[in-house]
Amino acid sequence: MEHLSHKRKMTIMFAIIAAMFFSAINQTIVSTAMPRIIAVLSGMEYYSWVITIYMLTSTLATVLVGKLSDIYGRKPFILSGIVIFMIGAFMTGFSKDIFQLIIYRGIQGVGAGIIMATVFTAVGDLFSPRERGKWTGVMMAVFGFSSVIGPTLGGWLVDNMEWKWLFWIFLPLGVIAFLMILFLFPKVERKPSEKIDYLGSLLLSITIVTLLLGFTWAGSQYDWGSWQILGLFGASALSLVLFVLVERKAKSPVLPLSLFRNDIVTISNVIGFLMNAGMMGALIYLPFFVQGVEGISPTYSGYVTMPMSIGMVIMSTLIGRQITKTGKYKRYAVVGLPIMIAGMLIMAFMNSVWLAVVAMIVFGIGLGVGMPVFSLTVQNAVKPTELGVATSSSQLFRNLGGTIGIAVMGTIMQSALVRNMKDAAASSTGFHFEDLDPEMAQKLADFQNPEMLLDQPKLEQLQQTLPADVQPLIAQMIDTLRDALSSSLTVVFLAGTSLVVVAMLLSFFLREIPLRTSNKMPEPQKETLEGSRLNTV
Repeated sequence: MEHLSHKRKMTIMFAIIAAMFFSAINQTIVSTAMPRIIAVLSGMEYYSWVITIYMLTSTLATVLVGKLSDIYGRKPFILSGIVIFMIGAFMTGFSKDIFQLIIYRGIQGVGAGIIMATVFTAVGDLFSPRERGKWTGVMMAVFGFSSVIGPTLGGWLVDNMEWKWLFWIFLPLGVIAFLMILFLFPKVERKPSEKIDYLGSLLLSITIVTLLLGFTWAGSQYDWGSWQILGLFGASALSLVLFVLVERKAKSPVLPLSLFRNDIVTISNVIGFLMNAGMMGALIYLPFFVQGVEGISPTYSGYVTMPMSIGMVIMSTLIGRQITKTGKYKRYAVVGLPIMIAGMLIMAFMNSVWLAVVAMIVFGIGLGVGMPVFSLTVQNAVKPTELGVATSSSQLFRNLGGTIGIAVMGTIMQSALVRNMKDAAASSTGFHFEDLDPEMAQKLADFQNPEMLLDQPKLEQLQQTLPADVQPLIAQMIDTLRDALSSSLTVVFLAGTSLVVVAMLLSFFLREIPLRTSNKMPEPQKETLEGSRLNTV
């Protein structure tokens, strides 16, 4: 699509941004509201599943659509992604229990995966890698802007309206995005010689699903050494071996193994995996600190996360322009990741809302500096004909990292919380109320459930129903709950930090090659490109 006029490209980009914003705002708007929704539907033990199923289905959709969009073009997949996402969002609002919420969020995840995979690839179709730096920054800024208004709006909505409106309020925007893509986005003819790799797609799907189920259930539903978990990991390993064997002979593999012979692609994807594992695994539990430990309402909880998004928007826009101007990108990865680490360390030891805000500012700056780099490195290192599948591989590793990170951090969180609650019970003599009547004993027992901290109105209402003589005991129990939750979150944040530290170390091994000024890569230039990689500064 490089032959299109500048004006037409700007029009198409406007449509792409509208589609991306629709997907992004529907993700960010639920972040601060999700603890309240979980409390209403009663299912804190399944909290990580609400996030995990979304990441799981979006991961599968991302990797499968990457190759298909190289064959059929991006347009039909962006359109179908928007429709599927809208259906999932509409149905989610009707959830009657936690299990329906999980299923409908899974449908949303399919749509989100399709949208996110195709919009970033479409930017690669429109612009050369050198120009792409600026637009990658713009796309990150759009996502960041949704992160600014989404959590705050979500918190306000869940405080003032029924929670279902979180999923319905932006459905009209989905209709607008659909129509814009339908009429503005150019159609690309199918490549006649390409065949769909059905067997490879099936084996890759089995590999991903069993792997993520294993990490999700391990430590919560089953022990890590149980036959169920070992069986899932074994099935994943077997499917992976079969997938590799099939892909080596496939004429049009869904995920070409040749991509991973390129060390730039491999290192970038591993860094993306680790970054998202640490980042998502930690950030998804930040509302637990703000709302559960500090007792802040979902509305004001959104204000706490807002500085991170503002920092990311500003820095990603500036860094994107600098990459386009200088053609250099490695330096921003090397600088951005340590700043992210500093922000996560502050999260681990924060003891006030204001310190949480500082952590968000620092983390947002690091995220804005480092995050735009790694999609660009992958796209720049492959042939334009592999743009879709290369971009989807980058999204695949990020989504895998995020999903596994959330699952593992969820296990760490639950284990630490159970341990801390047992320690608190063992060291306290004030929580034994066998002499009380059963009704009063049941009410007091409710204050030993950490879920209670996530629904402040319900907590205050329950406190008011209890007599004054037990109020000091209630206050002590709530403080103990908050201490246990805070200590558990420290462990989660430190675990996330350690993963980003590994990503930072790997960034020093990332080779930097010149950013191409054209999407065209003539046949004679391929050897030249390989030579330039060996002489990277």
